[in-house]
Amino acid sequence: MQPGTAPPVTPFLRTAAAYAWRLLIVGLLVYSLFAVLGRFHEIGVALFLGLVITALLRPVADIAAKGLPRPLAVALTVLGGIALVLGVLTLVGEAVAGERTTLVREFRDGVGRIEDWLERPPFRLHPEALGDVQARIGQFLSSHRSALVSEAVSGAGHVVAVFTTLALALFSAVFFIHAGDRQWAWFQGQLPRSARGRAGIAGRAAWRTFTGYTHGIVLVAAVNAVLVGIALWLLGVPLAVPLALLEFVAAFVPLIGSPVALAVAAVVALASQGPLVAAIVVALIVVMGQIEGHLLHPLVMSWAVRLHPLVVAVSVIGGSIAAGIVGAVVAVPLVSVVWSVHTALREAREAARDGATEAQ
Repeated sequence: MQPGTAPPVTPFLRTAAAYAWRLLIVGLLVYSLFAVLGRFHEIGVALFLGLVITALLRPVADIAAKGLPRPLAVALTVLGGIALVLGVLTLVGEAVAGERTTLVREFRDGVGRIEDWLERPPFRLHPEALGDVQARIGQFLSSHRSALVSEAVSGAGHVVAVFTTLALALFSAVFFIHAGDRQWAWFQGQLPRSARGRAGIAGRAAWRTFTGYTHGIVLVAAVNAVLVGIALWLLGVPLAVPLALLEFVAAFVPLIGSPVALAVAAVVALASQGPLVAAIVVALIVVMGQIEGHLLHPLVMSWAVRLHPLVVAVSVIGGSIAAGIVGAVVAVPLVSVVWSVHTALREAREAARDGATEAQ
């Protein structure tokens, strides 16, 4: 090597450096995107909920629009969906109100049974230890009363934010249902001509996957809720309807939500019916996990979402770390949509390459 010349760089190091700075730029863009979404997460959640509502109600609106004007069909569909949700919430509220007196008595007796059970073998806890725990809880609540009140007041602000997000989601869903295709066509028209074809392929693949996932997860959640509600009712567990609704909502978090909801049901069963019924509910957690993982998800969602269970688990955990419960709910459909878009664009490139080869 002559003096003053730069040392040679191996091709591997040159290639690695080229990929490294590109990965740094992509990482910076992804971080910036998540930072923006974190700053305006209410808007992101509202738009996501609007897309979910659109995926559920647009087929109904399309059917109604065959015999009615499109605006009237959309209005009737949205109002019918709101009435259905409010009816379910009313049913749950009446069930809780009707069982309130019995529930308070059963829980008081159930706590006494749990204390007696813990005082016997194999736990052999001293009665004063349990009484000391209750006294400490009461002392904690008394000493932190002001903090709890301030948390409750701040919680009222969160309630306002939730209702604002729901209102924006419903507002956006009305326009998505009414003219979502025209909105997407307008967006494609703003892109360069060379990118419009790829954007159309990606958009169709993304919406097909998202709607398939939404329909599938709602069906899985409904089946889980019905089975859990029937099982809890047969076991005599109080609040079977609210717990079934909790199971329906929790099922939107794959692999994790259903066991958490059934764990709450097991605690209710332990306090109201005793350890035997609670053990049966715990066994129900295992059975429902097997039914959901090996029957419902493969049958209902395999045609829309083709992700390995490990990918689903990592996505849910990563989403929960990044954005809490909302991230856990959004993670799987987001990963599914990204993968379907990648697959559709790759297949389109391969088809174009094969067509060019045959033309030659």
